[in-house]
Amino acid sequence: MPKRIFSLIVGAALAFGAHAALAQTKPPAGKAPAVQESKPAATQKSEGLENAHAICIGCHGIPGYRTAFPEVYHVPKIAGQQPAYIVNALKAYKAGERSHPSMRGIAASLSDEDMAKLAEYYGAPAK
Repeated sequence: MPKRIFSLIVGAALAFGAHAALAQTKPPAGKAPAVQESKPAATQKSEGLENAHAICIGCHGIPGYRTAFPEVYHVPKIAGQQPAYIVNALKAYKAGERSHPSMRGIAASLSDEDMAKLAEYYGAPAK
């Protein structure tokens, strides 16, 4: 039980720490731009989905990959899985019904729409 609690604490720390690591500092008042540039919403969404693809492929796209956190296990490939399975798995991680801390943190950052798009992408047959 202590190992499980430790794993959950470390997983939560990683999930919350990722936001802090990606945070940008504000420029000094004298060097701030006069007008805040913003990207169109469509561009921002596609960048978010691209980041999600990068996160997924980092583990699930390496043949024979094994991870050592929280314990050594084989990471399954997700390409070609049924889209409904991928969505259900992500929702289960987000709800805490599946216990892998890294996946739980990643799934917690995804909206239902993001999950559906990722499932559609990875569930599509290879071209």
